[in-house]
Amino acid sequence: MKILILCTGNSCRSQMAHGFLKSFDNNLQVASAGTEPADTVNPKAVEVMEEKDIDISKHNPSMVDKYLDEIWDYVITVCDDANEKCPVFIGKVNHRMHIGFEDPSHATGSEEFIRSEFRRVRDKIETTFYKLYIDKIKPEL
Repeated sequence: MKILILCTGNSCRSQMAHGFLKSFDNNLQVASAGTEPADTVNPKAVEVMEEKDIDISKHNPSMVDKYLDEIWDYVITVCDDANEKCPVFIGKVNHRMHIGFEDPSHATGSEEFIRSEFRRVRDKIETTFYKLYIDKIKPEL
């Protein structure tokens, strides 16, 4: 099963979702990409994922165009509709989904507050993607 997760910068939410899906089932072929990929994965995303024993430190943001010629079982956008324009994937896809999450990299305030926002979004991503995995993806395997 091939799953592509899309976001604008591909540095935070899509990388966390990518990490969680691989932790649920290492046999899944998971990739993530963005329309305006950052240079690196957000260090705070790496930190909060390490708290869950998931290493995304070796992930690299990718441009969505890289994946257009492939066939995907799922393409899932994870940007927050209210604040961002989600990427549109024009490639071959069996199931398109949007599951929006706020971008914790936009949080401002103390280091403690910012870290708590990364954890809050991480936990929402984990819960939501685990339900998706159990309810839809796993039955198709």
